Amino acid sequence: MLFHIKLNSLIFFLGSELDLNKKKIISILIIFILFIIVIFLSSINNISENTIETSASVSNNKKIGWGIKRESDHKQPDLGSGNKKVLEDNNGIAMGNSEKKYIYLTFDEGYEAGYTEKILEVLKSNQVPATFFITAHYVNTQEDLVKKMIDEGHIIGNHTVNHKSMPDLSEEEIKKEVMDLHQVISEKYNYEMKYIRPPKGEFSERTIQETNKLEYKTVMWSFAYEDWNENKQPNEEKAKKMILDNLHNGEIMLLHGNSKTNTNVLDSVIKEAKSMEYKFRSLDEFEK
Repeated sequence: MLFHIKLNSLIFFLGSELDLNKKKIISILIIFILFIIVIFLSSINNISENTIETSASVSNNKKIGWGIKRESDHKQPDLGSGNKKVLEDNNGIAMGNSEKKYIYLTFDEGYEAGYTEKILEVLKSNQVPATFFITAHYVNTQEDLVKKMIDEGHIIGNHTVNHKSMPDLSEEEIKKEVMDLHQVISEKYNYEMKYIRPPKGEFSERTIQETNKLEYKTVMWSFAYEDWNENKQPNEEKAKKMILDNLHNGEIMLLHGNSKTNTNVLDSVIKEAKSMEYKFRSLDEFEK
């Protein structure tokens, strides 16, 4: 009888120990499973975030080739609502106040074709300010002309070192294209550039944001025409008519400094624009 009681006690004790171990094992398994679930969910979240960032980055770098749709009767042109929004949302400019008869004259200067000296003479005689967007090649080969631009009160703008399409460049490449030229101008002339015109008129939201970080304002245009091909220069009378017919309030006018036609008609264009009560202003006086 006593043996039977002790045997039952032993069985009860062993059963209790087994139940306790079983509970511990189950608890450990539950904790392990929960741990696996947490890691799995975290991995999914990271993948999702990376996917979103990648998609945003691709969309952010969609290349925009700047263009305009001309209007008649000296109305402001259509700049394209989507492109204009990307530009202006990132503090860029292409056209000013629609109520004021202001023109902002700009020249792109990738290289010197022998006409800029005369352009500067015309600007000086008519007391018209302008902005010259130059490349590294230009300043390296025309140091005195750049100094003359600055000395006569014109603005020097950044057209990058090598005139490459900026959406094709990495962040570091953009910085180098912009800031290497910036440094040269600063060291040679003690002049700090602050306006940039993207080469080829190509940019993206990403590239504007990158140049904004470098403290540059992007400047596009609301008038341009096919004047850059030296071997296919437009007829002077047709060119003059094209420029004058498309004058409009707040115009940022783009002319190329390597154009013989532009050089020859510039004086009469300025005088006739003034007779139409337009005023030429510096980009530093820009009004939205």
